[in-house]
Amino acid sequence: MPRALWLLIFGMAVNTIGSSFLWPLNTIYIHNHLGKSLSVAGFVLMLNSGANVIGNLAGGHLFDKMGGYKTILSGILISLFSLFGLTFWHGWPQYVIFLIIAGFGTGIIFPAMYAMAGSVWKEGGRKTFNTLYVASNLGVAIGTASAGVVADYSFQLIFLANTLMYLIFLVIAIFGYRGITVDSVQQKGLDPLGQQAKNHANYHALLILSMGYLLCWIPYSQWSTTVASYTQEINISLTRYSLLWTINGALIVLGQPLLNGVLKRFIKSLKLQIIIGIGIFIISFFVLGQAVSFKGFFVAMIILTIGEMFVWPAVPTIAFDLAPKGREGFYQGIINSTATGGRMIGPLLGGVIVDLFSMRALFMMLIGLFLIAIAATVVYDRKLKTMVTNTIHEQM
Repeated sequence: MPRALWLLIFGMAVNTIGSSFLWPLNTIYIHNHLGKSLSVAGFVLMLNSGANVIGNLAGGHLFDKMGGYKTILSGILISLFSLFGLTFWHGWPQYVIFLIIAGFGTGIIFPAMYAMAGSVWKEGGRKTFNTLYVASNLGVAIGTASAGVVADYSFQLIFLANTLMYLIFLVIAIFGYRGITVDSVQQKGLDPLGQQAKNHANYHALLILSMGYLLCWIPYSQWSTTVASYTQEINISLTRYSLLWTINGALIVLGQPLLNGVLKRFIKSLKLQIIIGIGIFIISFFVLGQAVSFKGFFVAMIILTIGEMFVWPAVPTIAFDLAPKGREGFYQGIINSTATGGRMIGPLLGGVIVDLFSMRALFMMLIGLFLIAIAATVVYDRKLKTMVTNTIHEQM
């Protein structure tokens, strides 16, 4: 792997360590410490994710216009401003305001880092995005392992720790990313009209794939919102709840390299890889629906983690392959924004359903969303296949 990718991997790990101090505990803090309902907590997280969606799209656009270094630096500085604010003012409604700003800042960072990683090591293929994904989850493992312990002592230290990690990330970006230059993927072999038709088909495929990706993130987001609050109601401590996310990150760091070898040998199709992963997601939520103790949550989290190791790295890999020249950042912005859209809709939807009905009703609905996501994944590239078939017939 090139040195530039190693710098991006290190930065991604530091970035997610910082953010992992806060995001698993947002619902708990709003519901238990600020005294708001789950529906209100879901609405606040929806605002945060909405700002993140805008940041994702802005970050992808800025990457294509001015490169990764300036884009990532802009996102870090905006995030730092909000985190300094949260460190000193984290009551109501200041918490909401700074959380929205943080969502926008962090949203800018991720598509730029993924697009830059894909561009500096094009020949890496899915390995490039798998590596970045593992780095992200190493950060999750470290951050969440620390978050529960720190939060049990003082929530204010959570905000301070997050701020300190972003200061480290800022130093890495300033001294490590300035010299990284990327070249857009060159496309050859098509006339302008043929290229335009191919780009249109690729974009159509991206949107359908993104819809399925969004539907997967709606259930996944429940783990850090409604499920987090539910664990408190059945007297699972913050430390043990945070341990679940530590298990998630650690299993990915240890298991993803092994899984990559299996996938490379037996499942060469990224499409099939995603479908199998969503099927594993369904099993995990069935187990979660039966859980009444920490053991049940532990088993459900392990199954969930296996599913995400199939799905999460595969989607940005496909998006990068679909992206035309000079639009790599925009395509990564679309994918990141749909994931964030799932995290935006999920907390509010889950909170309302639990408040009006029950956790069991929520789990039934979430399994239905996974089934729709499988259908979207099955058909996302149908137009592309039709275009290839027609081109072959025209050449015969």
